[in-house]
Amino acid sequence: MTGPLRLAVLGAGGRGADAYGRWVAAHPDRARIVAVADPDPARLDALAGTRAARYPDWRALVADLGGPDAAPHAAPHAAPHAAPHAAPHAAPHAAPHAVADAVVVALPDALHVPAAAAVAEAGLPMLLEKPAAPTLTGLTDLARVVRRTDARVAVGHVLRFAPFWRAVRAVAASGTLGDLATIEIRENIGFWHFAHSFVRGSWSSAERSSPMVLAKTCHDLDLIRWLAGAPPLTVTSEGSLLHFRPENAPDGAPARCTDGCPAAADCPFYAPRYYVDALRDRTGHPVTVLGDDVSPAGRLAALRRGPYGRCVYRCDNDVADHQQTLLRFASGLTATLTASAFTAENTRHLAITGTRGQLHGHMDSGEIRVDLYAPSGRLPQELLPAGVDVVASGTAGPLRHTTHTLVARSESVAADHRGHAGGDDGLMDAFCRAVADGTVGRGELSFATALDSHLMAFAAEQSRTGEGVVDFPAWAGTALGDAGRDVA
Repeated sequence: MTGPLRLAVLGAGGRGADAYGRWVAAHPDRARIVAVADPDPARLDALAGTRAARYPDWRALVADLGGPDAAPHAAPHAAPHAAPHAAPHAAPHAAPHAVADAVVVALPDALHVPAAAAVAEAGLPMLLEKPAAPTLTGLTDLARVVRRTDARVAVGHVLRFAPFWRAVRAVAASGTLGDLATIEIRENIGFWHFAHSFVRGSWSSAERSSPMVLAKTCHDLDLIRWLAGAPPLTVTSEGSLLHFRPENAPDGAPARCTDGCPAAADCPFYAPRYYVDALRDRTGHPVTVLGDDVSPAGRLAALRRGPYGRCVYRCDNDVADHQQTLLRFASGLTATLTASAFTAENTRHLAITGTRGQLHGHMDSGEIRVDLYAPSGRLPQELLPAGVDVVASGTAGPLRHTTHTLVARSESVAADHRGHAGGDDGLMDAFCRAVADGTVGRGELSFATALDSHLMAFAAEQSRTGEGVVDFPAWAGTALGDAGRDVA
């Protein structure tokens, strides 16, 4: 394959434009966007620029990807002065790749399954934003399509590609910690972030989106699956919607923060304090979800009429605001995942214990500490990814065991609003390389492994809502039926 990859992007929102589109703009020698689908004209124009074809509906774009089953469609909105190679119309029954070499599916969660199935039928490799499906039924349907079409699907589990997590995996997989005994991940959602996304925002309702354990922590479950190297034997989970409920509203609290709330000075979730004051210098995500006018007056106006100005105790949210999940593996390893809305940070903490050492990590700072108990223990520095430095080594404890401190550098982290500690950029780099060499859907981009992590999330929610201990292999086999978990 010569020249930059031609990418079609379905969805020009926060992920399609701010994450994946931003990487393409920074690497014009590697990839270019040739077609964009989004119903919002402003977002469509912003990502499509002057060269890419514009489609108000993703179905029309996918139809133009070609293939013998391409459906008739209306003409798209062509970009002004579009270059000939960006022309959206394929000849009838054109071969796949007539318009694009690959597709990025970054639509709202509810559209992931129909869009991914359509791209699979068109025969193009795709990067599918997580969650691959917001429901178990949708996941099963997608798995069947992937099996039948032998689709090449990579799921957007970006953290696998962050330098921090790649360093953690390198140390754990090297054997230097011995046999792994426990993995603990704490998903600190951040009290402000939870209120934005899971109370007022798009992921507040399990029916409209998905359970919090899938929408937010499928990243963490994927990391546990990746580090463990196998699916679990059992899944157990506990949690609830503890706080963001009508009965916990302060006395006299109105429906909106802007309607003269008597608790405004003391409420941690008072909307103007976050969107207008704390984010006054930010003009990108998450401010842009309020609307096009990001001036202070425009933000206040949006809070007066839109969902992000609602009192957090008077919303229609129903997802858990805290949850703890325990997973047991055949090797004897156990893993725990704690997710909580009530945290001061928006980051992840990690602890791994093994028979010959332990590892502690803090994703936001990028710091990883490795303690090696055996006198012969050594840190496999040759396996560490680029961007990870050993900044200190020493000894500790009564036996003066060896310690090492590593720091993962990331130039793509911007506070806690985008970047995923370099994972967004790392995933796009890996995906484009896999498209070029024909390996999308294999190895670290395996759909089968991503399928396991989604099933782990659904099993955790089933356990939390009353199932108790879930026998994961049996439950997953029943859930998927003839779709199977061994999807390449």
